[in-house]
Amino acid sequence: MRWRGGEESDNVEDRRGLKVPGGAKGVGIGVIVIALIAVLMGGDPSQLLGLLSGSGAGVSAGPDAGTSAPRGEDDEQTKFVKVVLNTTEEVWNDLFGKMGRTYQEPTLVLFEDMVQSACGRQASSVGPFYCPGDNQVYLDLVFFEDLSKKLGAPGDFAQAYVIAHEVGHHVQNLLGTSTEVHRARQRLSEAEANEMSVRLELQADFFAGLWAHHAHKKLNIIEDGDVEEALNAASQIGDDRLQRNARGHVTPDSFTHGTSAQRVRWFRKGLRSGNFQLGDTFSIDAEDL
Repeated sequence: MRWRGGEESDNVEDRRGLKVPGGAKGVGIGVIVIALIAVLMGGDPSQLLGLLSGSGAGVSAGPDAGTSAPRGEDDEQTKFVKVVLNTTEEVWNDLFGKMGRTYQEPTLVLFEDMVQSACGRQASSVGPFYCPGDNQVYLDLVFFEDLSKKLGAPGDFAQAYVIAHEVGHHVQNLLGTSTEVHRARQRLSEAEANEMSVRLELQADFFAGLWAHHAHKKLNIIEDGDVEEALNAASQIGDDRLQRNARGHVTPDSFTHGTSAQRVRWFRKGLRSGNFQLGDTFSIDAEDL
């Protein structure tokens, strides 16, 4: 990915080094396994973890306590995140403008180990997540190493796909889609609610592809092999693959993010078309997802 020398976003908040009061001193392997299944690219991981802990999403968050000792702002990974976030801002500002709307840029929070958000206190084991309560994307950069080594999806464009997917959830929040899905899920059976979550995730994958299309058209960011990196990442984190790797079989009714094939299909659709209007994952039959 051609990103070095690119313009950096000002909307990155570095909370690395901040100690969160009451943070867990150790994360059980069960949480890690669940996080790998729920991770990438879920709207709010606290919804799943809340089922285990008894706490739900939407907890009002106060300011972090502790002494701030952020890592250097000039390190390579921080620069990468800032450049990628800036490309999403350029793309979505343009697309919202064409729709006659104003895009509200999200803040991306870098943290390590534990973070306090409007969606509650979260450990880095949940992976990257978007919190609609504060319009912020949260990312522990350690995840990028896990993405490569544990999930088998290396490459900088795979990492950019992660960021673009979470920003896609922000777009859904701005458009009111996330709220509509949340309300609909409360009236549905568990299997039907899971299907709605899948549709939400696949649309975020489409939006990630849409970002790639327009960012390359505008900024010429895609190099040979980049698209394959993103498609591989989408494939590696499909519900069917994660479940099969974790327990040897799959339970389709429990899918919340979509199969590998579905995630690849919707990212590719956004990438190839560049057409926002083709990203409606909610009005088509389930077999066509």
